[in-house]
Amino acid sequence: HFPQTFPHISCSSSSSPPVEFNITFAPSKPKPKSQFDFLFIPWITRGEDGNLQLQTQSPSRLLHELANANTGKPKKKEKPKKPVNVGATASAAAPPPPTRSKAARRFYNENFRDSAQRLSKVLAAAGVASRRSSEELIFAGKVTVNGSVCNTPQTRVDPAKDMIYVNGNRLPKKLPPKVYIALNKPKGYICSSGEKESKSVMELFDDYLSGWGKLNPGLPKPRLFTVGRLDVATSGLIIVTNDGDFAQALTHPSFKLTKEYIATVEGTVGNRHLMAITKGTVVDGVHCTPDSVELLPRQPDMPRARLRIVIYALKRVRIGGIGGYRLPVDLGYMR
Repeated sequence: HFPQTFPHISCSSSSSPPVEFNITFAPSKPKPKSQFDFLFIPWITRGEDGNLQLQTQSPSRLLHELANANTGKPKKKEKPKKPVNVGATASAAAPPPPTRSKAARRFYNENFRDSAQRLSKVLAAAGVASRRSSEELIFAGKVTVNGSVCNTPQTRVDPAKDMIYVNGNRLPKKLPPKVYIALNKPKGYICSSGEKESKSVMELFDDYLSGWGKLNPGLPKPRLFTVGRLDVATSGLIIVTNDGDFAQALTHPSFKLTKEYIATVEGTVGNRHLMAITKGTVVDGVHCTPDSVELLPRQPDMPRARLRIVIYALKRVRIGGIGGYRLPVDLGYMR
């Protein structure tokens, strides 16, 4: 920019007489002032009220992203090296650990995996007979699968896809749902249904099964059985179901489920009696010891002493640990 005022300049020539020139400069024309003294970039953002608004400042989120941006060259991903077998006797690489939890894998197997099961298990689940009796039917040639006689109980079948006939009767495509019943078994009932001269606990479910079609239209009737047994003179908790795997989990020793009993005995029980019971006894050549023995408090309506085990009147009240299956105190007998 030129200054606003300039000094007076004079010059002369060498000619005679001398000539003088007066030279002046006009001041520079001022430039028009801009409306903004900086570069204006409009930013359209959404405010706290949810409406769009115009602002002159950059969003704080953008400034944060720019400040933390990685401007370096991206690194190349290294490919995992394959294990190299050294010699013919080198051991195989260990399988990778599972990427899903047991619960997730169990859910997938029950809902999406191939639903084929062993033929004997399908017959038992359909209520044809017990697992052992179903195997006998298969061995006898009374079961056909897709038009051919099948003599192998381990054959994998799917009732929804395969045509299964037992003694000429078509097996339903749908299997009955799983049923779980906690029964307070009364005295005088046995837990099997083979002896006609004795009352079976399965007779207590006649009304329930006779109305099955109305409560569960379109579903086949389940074949119920007891999980384990209680003596005819023993009352208490017994599980009735049609789920063989569940029954296996409750009864097999490998699952180590404890069972709690209440025993009513004659006479007075002292500490020496409790110590003797704690040491256990020999049953069929095996030394058996209880997990715990406890003398229960006396009750006015029960003059006899009550323990958690053995002899006289035996009543089971629990299967499993503290969170297992317990018989409610106010549950009456099923008649």
